[in-house]
Amino acid sequence: MNRLEAFLEWGGVRKDIICLVLSGLALLASIFHLLPLPFDPAWVAILLCGVPIVLEAILGLVTKFDIKADVLVSIALVASVVIGEDFAAGEVAFIMQLGALLEDLTVARARAGIEKLVRLTPQTARVVRGAQEITLPAEQVQVGDVLRVLPGETIPVDGVILSGQTSINQAVMTGESLPVDKGEGDEVSSGTVNQFGAFDMRASKVGEDSSIQRMIRLVQSADAGKAKIVSLADRWATWIVILALTAAALTWLFTGQVIRAVTILVVFCPCALVLATPTAIMAAIGNATRHGFLVREGDALERLSMTARIAFDKTGTLTYGTPEVVEVISALPGLGEKELYALAAAAEKRSEHPLGRAVVQGYERESGQSARQPEQFHMQPGRGVTAQVQGRRVLAGNRGFLEEHQAAPPPQALRQAEACLSRGCTVIYIALDGRYAGYLALADRLREESAAMIRQVSALGVLPVLLTGDHENAARTIADQLGIQEVHASCLPEDKLAWIGSYQEKNLPVCMIGDGVNDAPALKTANVGIAMGGVGSDIAVDAADIALVDDEVKELPHLLALSRRMMFVIKCNLSFSMALNFLAILLAITGVLNPVVGALVHNAGSVLVIINSAFLLKWRKRT
Repeated sequence: MNRLEAFLEWGGVRKDIICLVLSGLALLASIFHLLPLPFDPAWVAILLCGVPIVLEAILGLVTKFDIKADVLVSIALVASVVIGEDFAAGEVAFIMQLGALLEDLTVARARAGIEKLVRLTPQTARVVRGAQEITLPAEQVQVGDVLRVLPGETIPVDGVILSGQTSINQAVMTGESLPVDKGEGDEVSSGTVNQFGAFDMRASKVGEDSSIQRMIRLVQSADAGKAKIVSLADRWATWIVILALTAAALTWLFTGQVIRAVTILVVFCPCALVLATPTAIMAAIGNATRHGFLVREGDALERLSMTARIAFDKTGTLTYGTPEVVEVISALPGLGEKELYALAAAAEKRSEHPLGRAVVQGYERESGQSARQPEQFHMQPGRGVTAQVQGRRVLAGNRGFLEEHQAAPPPQALRQAEACLSRGCTVIYIALDGRYAGYLALADRLREESAAMIRQVSALGVLPVLLTGDHENAARTIADQLGIQEVHASCLPEDKLAWIGSYQEKNLPVCMIGDGVNDAPALKTANVGIAMGGVGSDIAVDAADIALVDDEVKELPHLLALSRRMMFVIKCNLSFSMALNFLAILLAITGVLNPVVGALVHNAGSVLVIINSAFLLKWRKRT
């Protein structure tokens, strides 16, 4: 939403409020005869609130032959005016517009949490070209441009820091309350705020590809009108219009009292029925947003409420997706584990391999000091590295790499390392001056919240399933720690599709949660796809129905419970609105209700439906 659209939207809401205030005062003047006017003050409400309804109904009929609530409301308005019930006509128009305004405010509040992304989109960027610093519109930044970001500024595009140290407030993207320290080589995202230091960065994703724009597209696609149950309510509304006209005609025919027929038209308006579903869906989407979920499809929560299985990818979903050193074993007398760790980190200091970087980062985090720079360094892709550290020759790599250099691990060491491999760890063997010196075991660290989340999901009656491309040992180790009974390991993308298809054939709706490119087909095929928006790939996010922006999987049970609560609220709204309509019709046919009281009863039902839906905004299941 650009600024003009935002201004026009606010202008429309402000105009509606002014019209409602004037109409309300006019209705009060009409009922209490406060103003000595030559006409009924209720005509102010008819003109300000009723005429737009009639015009919209006529436009819908002429252009689309769209028979909806506005048609019946318009007929009721005209009929009330014809028989001289000006106050009833004004009241119907006033309460219909009031209900529409409440719906707009409910939807606006529901979407406020995600639309702030739109408002935070940077408008300009400082581009460094040679010795000059040029300020350009953010949309003109190209991939590869060097940008300078000063303290307090919003980062305009995604990129990598070239120079400088800073702290970034990433709350808008990840929900983190504390700023994150960033330095040379670290990635930064558009829409986040540079808090302290200035830095230069190279743009890597610009325009529509940037993080903030990707989230905005998710916001814009969150359309409650896509839900199947909304279409059902619309179809009911069409038939109710036909039934109302028939009932009104028959009542007039058999009783001869046109006022009863008009009352039927007033109370039979299906506005509560039409409002029952979209208000609940948008309120639930707003609730989900507050807990880190961006809902792309309106009917995603409806489908999620029926889920019987949740299939989890392992790496990046249940785990952090980054290896960490979990064990250091020294095999040389006089060489301690800390010294071995320091030598391995120094050897890997210049390595570009993810495992090598994990060793360096782990050592520096634990020791609180930087790893020593090697005097010499050579990397053999797919095998290992050779480095000179403090005059000592260090080898770090796989078993074959050490064997090639006549420093093969002895059988006892291999048996010891095999125990780590059986738990799903990766082993880096170390040799020092031509002698086997020990090994480092690395493993993907389990998210702290994963175990509790799995227990809560199971308590909701949904069976968790692990679908992973990792080998059997690693998958079983993780599954045992989490209490997941059903495990399918060594899955290629087509294997994940096959497993999801097998559940669906058994009439077991499946929700798939993943983060990688290889998960995209499964996310698209599952009844509901949830992508890890923070660490997940663009392809995975685009294929999913819901994105988990901050990767806090602990909120997944809340989303499941929320989807079920939303369906309960929708069913209550529909049942209440239908029961109220038919009760009011019976009272209108028997002459108990007149148009004025009928309008109050019927439109009060619409307001109650909207209020009931609005409670979903802050709903959370009690534990």
